[in-house]
Amino acid sequence: MLSPRRTSRRTYRRSVRRSALTRACVTLAAVTSLALTATACGGTTKESSKDDDAAKASNAKADPNAPTKKGLTVAFLPKQVNNPYFTVADKGGEKALKDLGSSYKETGPNSATDTSGQVSYVNTLTQQQVDAMAVSAQDPGALCTALKQAMKNDIKVVTYDSDTNPGCRDVFVSQSSAEALGRTQVELLGKQLGYKGDIAILSAAQTATNQNTWIRYMKDELRKPKYKNMKLVKTAYGNDDAQQSFQQTQGLLQEHPKLAGIISPTTVGIKAAAQYLSGSKYKGKVKLTGLGTPNDMRQYVKNGTVEGFELWDPAKLGALAAHTAVALKSGQITGKKGEKFEAGDLGSFTIGDKGVVDLGEPTVFDKKNIDQYKF
Repeated sequence: MLSPRRTSRRTYRRSVRRSALTRACVTLAAVTSLALTATACGGTTKESSKDDDAAKASNAKADPNAPTKKGLTVAFLPKQVNNPYFTVADKGGEKALKDLGSSYKETGPNSATDTSGQVSYVNTLTQQQVDAMAVSAQDPGALCTALKQAMKNDIKVVTYDSDTNPGCRDVFVSQSSAEALGRTQVELLGKQLGYKGDIAILSAAQTATNQNTWIRYMKDELRKPKYKNMKLVKTAYGNDDAQQSFQQTQGLLQEHPKLAGIISPTTVGIKAAAQYLSGSKYKGKVKLTGLGTPNDMRQYVKNGTVEGFELWDPAKLGALAAHTAVALKSGQITGKKGEKFEAGDLGSFTIGDKGVVDLGEPTVFDKKNIDQYKF
């Protein structure tokens, strides 16, 4: 049995160890908090996400008359670098930033399905403390933790072309309304087919937010009585890779020999599909439409492979993303519905529901007008 003196000494030593451990834990928590903020590697719970959004909504106030800040650095993070579509879009952003007196940089993955790579690039940009970033998200939720950390570091986050969950960015710059894009592609193919025949969709990645949203509206449009003789037989995914999209087109026609038309709401996909059709027995027989750039599709329109397709001007989309990022960083807008801002030659824009800004209506390109466009 221990003596009272030994018991007292042991109790004292335990007390000292507990006190030291407490101090160490507090220090570690503080260091960890700083590290998470600096590297954007920390986790975010659903509850803290809600708190962040509530704080953002209640504290931020827009001043539409605030001067436009200069000398900012805005980074563009597309789904895939060296993708012709994003090259045009991001060059539009670069030009707009130069006109605004700010700096541009671009970074991103080489694959349109490298979601973890996109997360790493967001983390790197956060470490570099850019003023704002414009991101075309490969996945609506995968980037959220990293983007929220960026926002906590006072980095403004704009999504363009493909959105994240609304709570993970300040503003989404949309090509057009998602509903208009989805429905007009079906209408365009319907006219070419006389509203009858089996059709397929050749999309990008299965997780692509914009593609999936448009496809939902396509399916809803097909429920209308005038499409009763048109049937969607399959949705295929080419992952915004030219070779995969080419092979998927070939596979669709082998699997569905009576296929009458294809919608490809991706610039890589529609070009690859046109390339396959142009050199096959299906040229002029299987109708192809979707979203493409005039420069990519010009030869296929002129040789009769494609009657018509549509798109917005990607350079203007990139420019609007740049203007939006600068307006956010200047305090002219916060992302709330109803806020207005000027975007140079593009005009005036109003933020809509869930922080969305629409560029405008898409343009249909065909033999009559395609030579008027050089992008």
